[in-house]
Amino acid sequence: MKINRGLKVQGDLKDRGNIKWTAMMLPEHVMELRKWQEDQDKVKKPVLDEFDYDTMQEEIERALISRMETRLTSWKKDKLCYHQGIIKEANNHYLRYEDPVGIHQLPLEELVGVMILT
Repeated sequence: MKINRGLKVQGDLKDRGNIKWTAMMLPEHVMELRKWQEDQDKVKKPVLDEFDYDTMQEEIERALISRMETRLTSWKKDKLCYHQGIIKEANNHYLRYEDPVGIHQLPLEELVGVMILT
């Protein structure tokens, strides 16, 4: 009894079809897919105007006074990062917030969003 394992018989030759190409091209495909995925994950830095900065400043002041849980959004190296905690201190250079892990410092030039959670 003859078992056909994906081989096509064309004349006297047995052709494996796509099987022969998969092994040769797979590493290149994987590398290109990883590059493509990295490009898809990249986010351009949001362009903020004076109104956005004023709104963020008001939210930071409210969060400092009320000691409420706040969600901070920062942009660094083509990615948006989300931080959540209670703002402890704010000055012209950085923002300090506390979460269950500890106290963290976030540079203000990376900050792109502030939202008080209720």
